[in-house]
Amino acid sequence: MALSDLLYPDNPKRKQELINLHQELLDCMSTNFHATNELVGVLNEQLGCTITPIEMRESSTVKENCEIIIQVMSEIQHQVQKIDNDMKEKLEPVLYQKLYDIKEPELEKIAIAQRVFSIILGEATSTAAMVAIKLLGSNFLTFTVSKLISLLAQIGASVLGGVSITIIGLGLEMILHAILGAVERSQLLTAVRSYEKHLSEFKAASEKYQRAIHEVTSLVRQQVQ
Repeated sequence: MALSDLLYPDNPKRKQELINLHQELLDCMSTNFHATNELVGVLNEQLGCTITPIEMRESSTVKENCEIIIQVMSEIQHQVQKIDNDMKEKLEPVLYQKLYDIKEPELEKIAIAQRVFSIILGEATSTAAMVAIKLLGSNFLTFTVSKLISLLAQIGASVLGGVSITIIGLGLEMILHAILGAVERSQLLTAVRSYEKHLSEFKAASEKYQRAIHEVTSLVRQQVQ
């Protein structure tokens, strides 16, 4: 009896589910890598950051690739927090509060931010100030990135976390061989279902993450034109 029959004894049509699940994860992660690098480019160019771009490693496992993107997301969080700290340190309390006041005109916020960046960088464009305001004034730091980091950690620790991202080309039987050592066979279906739940949440969080980055990068492109 094939390993896939042990996993799905009642419905042969579901043999493809695990492969589809793995491919969905890889596609989603690939898009997140690309979006993250877009944001890294903006932060480096506009705000003077020095974050190293990342790429998926085909010879590595899902877990190892999760760790790569978690590391750069954490660095982005650190840089945005540093921007906030600089604003708080160099602005009078009243001006600092204006940056987070939803009733305050955006142009006024940009002017305040540009003043600070001119001190930090020696010279700063309005585009740099716009990027800073966009990042500070959204839930990008407090929710979007934090949520995605949490889900990436869960996926890395899940039953498929130890599977190489290239094993998809080897077929279902090889994927099952790769993960059967991680859990008892009787627990495998439960583990895969849990993984599906993680993936569903991950895809939703990824879409929010990618939209947030698109708003920032679109803003920069509009200013350049």
